[in-house]
Amino acid sequence: MTDSIHKTRMANKKAAVDAKIAKATQERGVLILLKGNGKGKSSSAFGTMARSVGHGKRCAVIQFIKGRMETGEFKFFKDHPLIDWHVMGHGFTWETQNKSLDIIAAQKAWVLAEELLQNERYDMLVFDELSYMFKYQYLDVEPVVAALKKRPAMQNVIITGRTMALPLQEIADTISSVQDERHAFRQGVKAQVGIEF
Repeated sequence: MTDSIHKTRMANKKAAVDAKIAKATQERGVLILLKGNGKGKSSSAFGTMARSVGHGKRCAVIQFIKGRMETGEFKFFKDHPLIDWHVMGHGFTWETQNKSLDIIAAQKAWVLAEELLQNERYDMLVFDELSYMFKYQYLDVEPVVAALKKRPAMQNVIITGRTMALPLQEIADTISSVQDERHAFRQGVKAQVGIEF
């Protein structure tokens, strides 16, 4: 490809991108869903949160399932003055084996989440593994949808989990799927600090 052909292609591409940018005139918070059976949904959410904090934005995290506080991300972010971190679950459902306890924990976490969704002080909320609360019928999705719709105009929300209830997908601004093509665990590699937790 000659330099002149390349230059023409890049000029055309720039014009197309500039036209899309010009059409994006709304200024408001977005709802992002990170779903799929692959590894990296929570990591993506926390990476986006780190970007937000880098710009001086106030954030909060609610972990709906994880019941442990020794994860690397918790250790890294827990003392940051712009982040409120809440570990609300008691662990994975196959570990707790107590549905009534899991439901109580989910409801308690949702009460806090609903308060945060009404607080203009927070620029970004990460609801880690909230989607499982609907899959296991620990929470009803409709009140969550209603609260998301009524949140402050500039507040961003990220929800993670393998599956997403359709009512959430219907109101989401961005949906990304993380797919599992291969995982070290299935090859007999033990979960390790700094990779899985």
